Amino acid sequence: MKILVTGSTGLVGNALARELQQTGHTVCRLVRPDTNKQAGHNNGGFDVSWDPATAELGGAAVGADAVVNLAGASIAHGRWTEQRKRILRTSRIDTTRALVAALAKMAARPRVIVSASAIGYYGDRGEEMLTEGSAPGSGFLSEAAKEWEAEAEKAEALGIRVVCARFGVILAKDGGALPQMAKPLRLGVGGRIGSGKQWMSWIALDDVVAILRTALENGMLRGPVNVVSPQPVRNADFTEALAKALHRPALFPSPALALRVALGEMADALLLTSTRVVPAELEKVRYKFLQPDLAKTLDSLLA
Repeated sequence: MKILVTGSTGLVGNALARELQQTGHTVCRLVRPDTNKQAGHNNGGFDVSWDPATAELGGAAVGADAVVNLAGASIAHGRWTEQRKRILRTSRIDTTRALVAALAKMAARPRVIVSASAIGYYGDRGEEMLTEGSAPGSGFLSEAAKEWEAEAEKAEALGIRVVCARFGVILAKDGGALPQMAKPLRLGVGGRIGSGKQWMSWIALDDVVAILRTALENGMLRGPVNVVSPQPVRNADFTEALAKALHRPALFPSPALALRVALGEMADALLLTSTRVVPAELEKVRYKFLQPDLAKTLDSLLA
């Protein structure tokens, strides 16, 4: 397949583009005018010019079979000021709107678009078990995710199958959240976050890549898909497993109040929220997880 990819220089995009290239697909990285064109070029493929401001795609995009939309500024990069929140929204919602508008202009359109979303869609839900059919929550991340998905779903009217990949916390050796979570434990000053009772829905990067490939290839997947392990864990249990993998103690919890003072709104949205999500749609298509067990996943990533 010829596959257009936005966000190809990010953690997921780089890994996916490399995997697609190695398995015989043609990867077209959609590159905006302000993108660092040297980043992520170890994954093969080639660049296609892309301007979200005008919804224009370069001619090399012609004939694409599929699109993977992974564009979006990091939600954990800096305190959520009003300016930062605007960037988080526009880099997701406006970019996706422009991408769908660009696809509408194509005479021969791709068959499928897999567009990133997040389990932030569900908000803080305590002990509730959440599937793709669960109602959305409230708060900044939930509202942004709803609008993000709504823009992607407009491609259905163009005859394009749409999959919204709701990512959980992605665990990877050299990027994402894991190195930051491991750092205080490595220094001997880490521990559970807040009460530690909040649920955390995680997924290994290898599974993320495999699930995105499945979404591209399996026509039974449509609409929202929870990209999470089938075994969500409480924060205290995650911290204990991480400390064990690092051979370090976990003796110093991070009080909720201190986190709120240091991080503001982001502390509640990313660290203290309880989101117990299961991958019901993936189970329907009998997806076999590569790394379903947290302890084994952490051991393999931190060995």
